[in-house]
Amino acid sequence: MALAFLLPALVILGAFVVWPMISAFRLSFTNAAGFGVEEWVGVDNYVKVFTDPEVQDAVVNTLQYTVLFTPTAVLAALLLALVVNNPRLPWRSFFRTTLFLPFVVSLAVAAFAWSYLIDPQVGLLSYWLGRMGLHLGNVLEDPSLAMPAVALVAVWKNFGFYFVIFLAGLQDIPASLYEAARVDGAGVLHRFRHVTLPLLSNTFAFVLVFAMIAALQAFDQIYVMTGGGPYGHTQTIVMEIYESGFRKLELGFASALSYVLLIATLLLSVVQFVFFGRREEDLA
Repeated sequence: MALAFLLPALVILGAFVVWPMISAFRLSFTNAAGFGVEEWVGVDNYVKVFTDPEVQDAVVNTLQYTVLFTPTAVLAALLLALVVNNPRLPWRSFFRTTLFLPFVVSLAVAAFAWSYLIDPQVGLLSYWLGRMGLHLGNVLEDPSLAMPAVALVAVWKNFGFYFVIFLAGLQDIPASLYEAARVDGAGVLHRFRHVTLPLLSNTFAFVLVFAMIAALQAFDQIYVMTGGGPYGHTQTIVMEIYESGFRKLELGFASALSYVLLIATLLLSVVQFVFFGRREEDLA
C-alpha cells in the first residue's frame, strides 16, 4: 500500500531527476553536441574544466558573488529576526509578512523590476539617488558595479526566507535562559554571545549552507540583468554551463562542468555541517 502511494512521486523523480542525472553523467564523457554521432572522449571534458581560462574566470566571479551575497543576506536576516523577535515590538505580524514577501516573487521578475529601478534614464532609484547627489550612471554596464548590483537583487529576494528560518530558531530558545542570564548580570551582547548564538548554531549552519548553495547556483537575475556582462564580469559557473550547453552546443563539456559544481557544492555542505556539528559538541 505504501509503495502504491509512493509510486507516482517515484516515477516523476525517476523521469525528471534521476534519469537526467545519469544521462548528464554519461554525456560528460563524450563530445555530444545535440546532433550527430557522439564520440567517447574519456576525461577530456573534466581536464578542460580545470584548464579552460573562461571557466577559471567564471569561478572567480562566482566566488566574488558568493562573498557579496552570502554574508550580506545571512547577517541581514539574522539582524532583522532579532529585531522582530522582540515581544515589545508593535505590529510584529505585519513585519514578518512584509519581510517575507520578496521571497515569493520570481527572481526573474524581481530582476526585471530592479533593472528598471536602476536604469539611468527612467529608473526611480537612480532618480532619487541623483537628487541626493549620488550619480551611479549605468550600473549594469559598469564592470565594478555590475556584480554588486546583481548580488543586491538576490539579497533582497532571498533574505526573507532566511529571516523566517532564523525567527523560528529564535522562538525555540526558552525564555527562561534569557531570564537566568539577565539575573546573572549578562548584558545584551553577552546574552547574544552565550545564549543565542550557541542555541542557534544548527539554524545558522542550515541558513549558511542554503545561502552558499544559492550563491554557487546564481543564474536567473544575472541572465536577465547582464547576460554575463559587462565583458564577462558577471559570468558565473552556471552561466558558463548555460553558454557552453545551449549556445556553443558543447553538451559534454557543460555536463562535466555541472558535475564538478555538484561535487564542489556537496563537499562544501559536508565541511560546514561537520564544522558546526563539532562546534555544537564543544559548546555542549
